[in-house]
Amino acid sequence: MRDLEGTNRPERLKLITRILRESKVESQDELLAVLSRHKVLITQATLSRDLKLLKVSKVGAGKSGYFYALPSEDELKHREEIYAHDFLRGYVSIEWNESLVVIKTYSGHSSSVALALDNLGFSGILGTLAGQDNNVFAALRSGYTGQQFMEDLKKRIPDFDEK
Repeated sequence: MRDLEGTNRPERLKLITRILRESKVESQDELLAVLSRHKVLITQATLSRDLKLLKVSKVGAGKSGYFYALPSEDELKHREEIYAHDFLRGYVSIEWNESLVVIKTYSGHSSSVALALDNLGFSGILGTLAGQDNNVFAALRSGYTGQQFMEDLKKRIPDFDEK
């Protein structure tokens, strides 16, 4: 069996998307079993991250329980607009070095800015950490630069204006 964990995420995400579009999957265990039949072995934690990245949610199926569903294009666009608004409303300035982006925020906005970055799904960000009041730290993947982050940010949030 091949292990795509960390080696070919885009291929794995396409497979998960196809599975969720073609069948009603009710649990992560069920989805892991289906992935295993496709010779993809990943951990439950990795699957959770993949589902979060794909913005998958559980929806009700009446008396049948719940199943995983992908959001529509309209839902995705609306969510991205909300996250972009939260980011723009909260950030003050951005600086970076080789491995870290530091975003200064208005007092009390660090959590919403970090959440916006997480949910916008920048592939070059390993993760974010929101400070108590006015700092967000974003750890960058190896080879991904702060300048690339800024370019991606401008593409994802067209109203973004470097301060």
